[in-house]
Amino acid sequence: MTARLADAELRAMMRDARAALAEDLAGLTQDQWHQQSLCGEWDVEHVVAHLTAGASTGQWAWIRSIVAAGFRPAVHNARRLREHLGATPAQTLENFRAIIDSTTTPSKHSIAYLGEIVVHGQDVRQPLGLPGAPPVEALTPVAGFYAARDFAVNSATAARGVRLQASDGPFAAGEGPTAEGPTLALIMVMAGRAAYLEHLDGPGVAVLEERIGPRSPSSDT
Repeated sequence: MTARLADAELRAMMRDARAALAEDLAGLTQDQWHQQSLCGEWDVEHVVAHLTAGASTGQWAWIRSIVAAGFRPAVHNARRLREHLGATPAQTLENFRAIIDSTTTPSKHSIAYLGEIVVHGQDVRQPLGLPGAPPVEALTPVAGFYAARDFAVNSATAARGVRLQASDGPFAAGEGPTAEGPTLALIMVMAGRAAYLEHLDGPGVAVLEERIGPRSPSSDT
């Protein structure tokens, strides 16, 4: 268990995670911007535009958008993504840089949106071979939130009946066969990113793999 962080601390972590991701993306080539991400059919540029959309959409705007989309998240996400794609990858990156300090979120669950930045950040870093990642201090509360409940991803459902144990920090949750590894890998697996299963050890890994599927890009967004 970890102490509950104040909203201001979570928002500072969100800002830092966005800034670090923007720095990592600054030198990408055209081909790298169109590299397949770990997030379904989206490429790197799509994921970055999606993050910009999330930091530009308040609660009422989100409600209007999801209603207009007929309560179909895929339609809602696609519409919002198109709004924040630039004419070029460089413009898409500038759009993202413009929201680094944003405190706008679709709901008051700041921890969930820190998680979104963490997961989508790795959705683009991992296939590009970029080593960056948020510090364990930012990852630990996200891991706890994901293990405790389903929100944007069915993370708690994926982790149910497995003992998750971080090898690089204080996070631990659940009962059952153990899956141990870096906090980041545990988060990514709870988010359905099977590519991170290889970073975990223990009998619980087989349970997780059975639930989230083969080690290929996730379809969750």
